[in-house]
Amino acid sequence: MVWDVCSWCDMGPLIRLETTLTGDRYLSILPDHLHSFMSIVHSDGLGQFQQDNATPHASRVATKWLQEHSSDFRLFHWPPKSPEMNIIEDIRDALLHAVENRSPPPRTPMDLWTVLKDEWCELPPRYLQTLVESMPHRVAALLCVRVGPTRY
Repeated sequence: MVWDVCSWCDMGPLIRLETTLTGDRYLSILPDHLHSFMSIVHSDGLGQFQQDNATPHASRVATKWLQEHSSDFRLFHWPPKSPEMNIIEDIRDALLHAVENRSPPPRTPMDLWTVLKDEWCELPPRYLQTLVESMPHRVAALLCVRVGPTRY
């Protein structure tokens, strides 16, 4: 399992998670990785952080930490059960596709980790920008189906 972050213009760190993500483990990621990334990419404090409503993300400890750092960046409140809206899903699909097309394929967990990091760094900035630009269309599609499955 991995944790990742990106913005309009840059890929953040790709963090390897050795075990299942819990609220406490998520809290160990936020200060070192998210905060650092946001302070560099959005030094003006105007950046917005988007996460889904996975249990660790909505945990009491993570929510408290994010509230305490709300002057550094804003948390974009995300509707529940809305994976179709999250561009990180598209990025993860692109990574999976790139891994599946590797020849030879990764054979060990360490090989897989190396390939994931390489492919993560190879995602072009224009790809990120296209995904961000797709958000108004995604929101419109979601509103049209009244929170049902969308096709965009």
